[in-house]
Amino acid sequence: MLPPESATARSVVGVADDLFAALRGDSDVLPRAESVVLVLVDGLGAITLRAHAGHARSLTAGMARKDVAHTVFPSTTAAALTSLLTGAWPGQHGLVGYRVLDRERDLLVNQLSGWESEGVDPLAWQAVPTVFERASAQGRPAFAVGVAAYARSGFTRATLRGAEFVAAETPADRVRAAYDLAARHPGALVYCYLPEVDKAGHRYGVDSAHWIAALEEIDAALAVRVPPGVGVLVTADHGMVDVPAHRQVVLEAEHLAGVRHLGGEPRMLHAYLEPDADAAEVVARWRSDLDGFADVGTREEAVAAGLFGPVVSDAAVSRIGDVLVISRGNVAVYDGTAADQRSRGMVGQHGGLTPEERQVPLIRLGAFAR
Repeated sequence: MLPPESATARSVVGVADDLFAALRGDSDVLPRAESVVLVLVDGLGAITLRAHAGHARSLTAGMARKDVAHTVFPSTTAAALTSLLTGAWPGQHGLVGYRVLDRERDLLVNQLSGWESEGVDPLAWQAVPTVFERASAQGRPAFAVGVAAYARSGFTRATLRGAEFVAAETPADRVRAAYDLAARHPGALVYCYLPEVDKAGHRYGVDSAHWIAALEEIDAALAVRVPPGVGVLVTADHGMVDVPAHRQVVLEAEHLAGVRHLGGEPRMLHAYLEPDADAAEVVARWRSDLDGFADVGTREEAVAAGLFGPVVSDAAVSRIGDVLVISRGNVAVYDGTAADQRSRGMVGQHGGLTPEERQVPLIRLGAFAR
């Protein structure tokens, strides 16, 4: 089991508190701002951004070497966005992976798209107050600018509740709308979501022409002038790595003996065992089978190592797999017995502990610019 980053490392968990402090004028890291905009570029890792700096000149022009943060574990959207928008670790808010087990119903729940189909109440499943609820409690206007299709989703209710949702079609439209809201509402907290890079990366990879085109579109959108007095932070929920077909490791029936459900995602699997299975035996067998490809450990080891944060609630513990499989390098591990193999077509992937997945940009614009 790999260790977490140092407790002193910058984390996306602290971004919300930094923004509130900037609004009050008592931040140690950000100048005072009249209003703030948090721009989330889904899937944009800091290492990959720097490697493609020529295609993102507006973003990287003001990016100092230290303008990075670490995302949470697992480095996946459900966990990381929730941490960013609550200021809590996955062990507190409970979204500890892409698909996790509802043990009471013995049912895997998709944390992004399964809220309605799998009958999960977002307010009960994710009970930590959002940054927008905190802003409203302070009398501050709160807005979330995003894609119209996400406006009423269960994940939106879990992470954006308390915000007035504003839909806009293109990245440029969303950035302009966010800046306009911040300028017209002094003291506001505005969130702007840009998923285009993540979508291109999953489908084509981070070195593809499609990914570069998406990055250039985001860069152009963020090249517009920020209104006076508005502080802007640009960050991401995770980065990603490209997984070629020959780096796909497939678990067949003989490997999955004792496993009842396989959740998570290919770079960070949650294995939920049968009641009579011996976790130590499964761990030993998988460490042998996956030697050189992945790190394998128990839930207890992961919690003790602080991978899910310094505090892990009982609810979060119940959702963590009995055994965890964390891919190394550019490997992804798949369930070869599953009927649906569509995920094996994804090129760019994330969820693990590599620097490419966990280092994200933290770029200052507008009133926050150095």
